[in-house]
Amino acid sequence: MYKEELPKNSIIDSVRFGKIQIDTSLLFDFVAPIIGYDKYTYFALIDNTPDSPFKWLQSVGDPNLAFPITLCSYFDIEYDISISKEDLELVGANSMEDIMALNIVSIPLGDPQGATANLRAPIIVNINNNKAMQVILRDTSYQIKQPLF
Repeated sequence: MYKEELPKNSIIDSVRFGKIQIDTSLLFDFVAPIIGYDKYTYFALIDNTPDSPFKWLQSVGDPNLAFPITLCSYFDIEYDISISKEDLELVGANSMEDIMALNIVSIPLGDPQGATANLRAPIIVNINNNKAMQVILRDTSYQIKQPLF
């Protein structure tokens, strides 16, 4: 598998934000790729505005690639996920207490109130070592396009 290089310093390029300094404590190493983006393994969590419930997961290797993400708790969405033991081991987690779940958001052009979050395939991050991966939940009650508003 192709593994992109980490930046030599904490500056990366982003089409959305230009050259930005990243907080290396918010740099995630994907041990399994985001579905459809196999060659990208490092992403930085970017805070566009401090009070926004949305953040950006910016690829370190491709300035064009960034995903808007959120936490379900910002929108009072009940979200109690179960991750397999194998997936926990892949990110080096001992239990669900080590995991933060992020959800990729889709925002229709010209209709921000129509934003949805993918609850079925969250990005899980081990908060102790920043290893991450996207998982597909077995619980089919969670929607791929959960309305946020």
